[in-house]
Amino acid sequence: MPSVPEVDDLRLVREVLRAGSVGGAARGMRITQPSASARLARLERRIGIELFERDTTGARPTTAGAELARQADHILGHLEGAFGAARAAASDRPLVVGSFASLTSLLFPALDALLPEVAIEQRQDHGPTLVQWVAEGTMDAAFVAIADQVTLPSGVVAHPIGLDPLALFRAAGVQPMSSGRMPLRDRPVIVSTFDLRLDELLDRLQRLGADARRGVTLATAISMARRRGHLAVLPRSAVAMDLHPDEAIDRLPFRMSVQLTMITGRRPDPRLLGITGALRKELGLRPPARRSSSD
Repeated sequence: MPSVPEVDDLRLVREVLRAGSVGGAARGMRITQPSASARLARLERRIGIELFERDTTGARPTTAGAELARQADHILGHLEGAFGAARAAASDRPLVVGSFASLTSLLFPALDALLPEVAIEQRQDHGPTLVQWVAEGTMDAAFVAIADQVTLPSGVVAHPIGLDPLALFRAAGVQPMSSGRMPLRDRPVIVSTFDLRLDELLDRLQRLGADARRGVTLATAISMARRRGHLAVLPRSAVAMDLHPDEAIDRLPFRMSVQLTMITGRRPDPRLLGITGALRKELGLRPPARRSSSD
């Protein structure tokens, strides 16, 4: 029983029929004429029939050759559309993306604006859980702020998106911090952040004289600061796009930033990779501290 024809066998038969000669087919396939003639002869021996009548004027298909050329055109048409079909399937597939509660109200509207034709299945949980879902392959990407503070599981890749500086939020009518070594002396300060350094942040503020208190979420910290007339320390992006009249964002006496990172599998979806720079701008972040790395 003859073996299955190779793709180049089918291409050669199709090209000989189109060109009307083996030499013309060879030029179309960018191979030498002897190579084309040898391949055609081997193919005819394998299937046991003559496909083309060849002489000095060219090559004319036999009935069998014409049928094989027709089949070759059909098969190659499907093969040539395979990559396009795969790309189309990928573009139609929803993206499963997750993030933590304090970021979702900023992240998902930004993703919706940058990928308007893509269906995004939104998930929300704590950072370590989100990262584990990516490692298990049940989620395309997790946007977290803990990637540089934990050991990532094998098989995931960290793509730093940008740095979100911590800033001092002042509601309307709230006085700015003073100068000197204790610029926050006896000032109630509500503190909330994206990452795992809340205790470090509280300690640094207390050393500046602040009566630093935890806010369970960013929204809670902002609401308490507005209602009670307190200061709040939080990532700048959390409030920068929703300042009320006469509210302000001041620099802290020290530099501290949260790094937002996209966690993906080893083969990230190109739709997400293509928008990292634009997403950084949408969220008002600074360029990341380091390049992406894999664990």
